[in-house]
Amino acid sequence: MALTLDQALTGISGILVTPYDEAGDIDPYRLAPIIDRALGAGMHMPVVNGNTGEFYALTTDEACAMAQEVVDMVDGRAPVLAGIGRGIRDAVKLAKVSAEAGATALMVHQPPDPFVAPRGVVDYLNAIADASGGLPMMVYLRNDTIGTGAIADLCAVEGVKGVKWATPNPMKLAAAKAACDPSIVWVGGLAEVWAPTFYAIGARGFTSGLINIWPERSMAIHAALEAGDYPKANTLIADMEPFEDVRAQEMNGTNVTGVKAALQAIGKDCGPTRAPSAWPLTAAQQATMEGFLKTNKLI
Repeated sequence: MALTLDQALTGISGILVTPYDEAGDIDPYRLAPIIDRALGAGMHMPVVNGNTGEFYALTTDEACAMAQEVVDMVDGRAPVLAGIGRGIRDAVKLAKVSAEAGATALMVHQPPDPFVAPRGVVDYLNAIADASGGLPMMVYLRNDTIGTGAIADLCAVEGVKGVKWATPNPMKLAAAKAACDPSIVWVGGLAEVWAPTFYAIGARGFTSGLINIWPERSMAIHAALEAGDYPKANTLIADMEPFEDVRAQEMNGTNVTGVKAALQAIGKDCGPTRAPSAWPLTAAQQATMEGFLKTNKLI
């Protein structure tokens, strides 16, 4: 039986890649074996149109298609979180299509527009909620400089269920958590490496790109953190440091590149990344990634 949304949010949000075919067009069904393995390992909630899914490299029509196809492939085995963002009209369209496709909830990307007013984001969230028919929303926060008060205002919008916290500022997370309704769910949004720190502050669950290639390790880290076994979690995380080190290079420009290069290496080719992401890995980066995969018997 699929988990409830409340259960899934405190688990692993697996950020799926977006596959491309040889012509560079989206090829969703290459995800089928990746989704099947991750769900088989226990992944709590697949996420379509997240940053590891190259959301900003997709057209809105492509993002709509990805939402529809991923919900179809998951086929009720788990709640699906669908990423929503860009200009208000694109965001409203994507919210409507994702809701109609059967997404369980929406992950609203923080608008990257250079002229973003915090109170304008409140309007943005309300418009998305209206378009989706009231689906629960997770605010994906990558910039905490808007301040604790503004974060509290976002969390007070009707329908906001929680926050995926993706800034390396745990004390600001603590302040935001204290300022908001206790029912808000705070999820670590910087993958496995930051998960122990965020857990110590009171977050639960975390996002993961590793889920695409090694879901069993992500699940083991989650289990250790849920049990309060920080030494075990940190040991498990240390083994994956080469993978995350490659992804963090070039100003994070190899973040998705590393995942897709690893997928190619393990026989689940999802194509290259789109510019402005870097492609392919450099020779040194590729050697590090292959070393990581061999050490952990993934190839």
